[in-house]
Amino acid sequence: MTRRALPVLSLVPLTALALAGCATADADAQPADGGATIVASTSVYADLASAVVGDAIEVTAIIDSATQDPHEYEATARDQLAVDQADLVILNGGGYDHFMEDAVAAAGTTHVVTAVEFNHDYPGAEGDDHAHEEEDEHADAEHGEHEHNHIEGFNEHVWYDPHTIVHVVEAIADEAAELVPDAAEDFEANVAELIAQIEGLEASLDEIAAAHEGATVFFTEPIGGYLAAAAGLEDVTTDGFAEAVEEGQDVAPATLLGATEAISGGDVDVVVANTQTGGPETQAVLDAADSAGVPIVEYGETLPDGDDYVTWMQANIDALAAALA
Repeated sequence: MTRRALPVLSLVPLTALALAGCATADADAQPADGGATIVASTSVYADLASAVVGDAIEVTAIIDSATQDPHEYEATARDQLAVDQADLVILNGGGYDHFMEDAVAAAGTTHVVTAVEFNHDYPGAEGDDHAHEEEDEHADAEHGEHEHNHIEGFNEHVWYDPHTIVHVVEAIADEAAELVPDAAEDFEANVAELIAQIEGLEASLDEIAAAHEGATVFFTEPIGGYLAAAAGLEDVTTDGFAEAVEEGQDVAPATLLGATEAISGGDVDVVVANTQTGGPETQAVLDAADSAGVPIVEYGETLPDGDDYVTWMQANIDALAAALA
């Protein structure tokens, strides 16, 4: 996929908050006191872990830049060593951060929190023994795209689902308590506070649903789908469009035509675009939205610099509400 900057049309300003406890993973750096360590695939999960464990455990992120796309990231030897030495590893899973899945498999790590496993739509979430039977490996050599493992029909962007994240932070606290038993009560208190904030996000989504349930949304990629669903919106993305863009494949001309006609014809109330990737087909959709006066909301793959998870998600929800108002 080609990186490009997209114009922000409806995203509200974000509050600048320091990402406490998170840093770029440094395979050579170990806690001075020999304490426990947590390594997360992205800044999103590192931030959540830091909110749970505070200063009791050192937390680092492999990807901590808002400009990096986890879909295409290639782990380095230093990244692998960081995972090898970690006491707990946190990743998204579902083929999203494939580099971390590979690193965990190579390390043989046993203490792992995989976010997708707490999502109700995940094939293995309810004990399905066939969790990965539908997993396909897509490699587009013609376009130089990285091979991307993807579970057919599953939206792996689960950090956009507050309900899933509640279970993720609970799992992090359980694992952290095993690493530092003396701090277990502090972890429990931190989780309770964090969950209360996440429930605030869910309340904001309920407010959107009460005011705009049934409104239609078009996604340039599946990102943000869980937020929109929780807000009561109807996904009217033209079949095959978002999937092709996410995989870095060409969108079929008929599919692109159907997408632009749906937007121009008034069938779409809001367009959700990915801030970190794009291409000519995505631009065509955004141009159609501009011409038709359809608001565009931009969502990203990773935590914006200087923000925490809750503040970021609240801003994303507020942007969606503003676009529909």
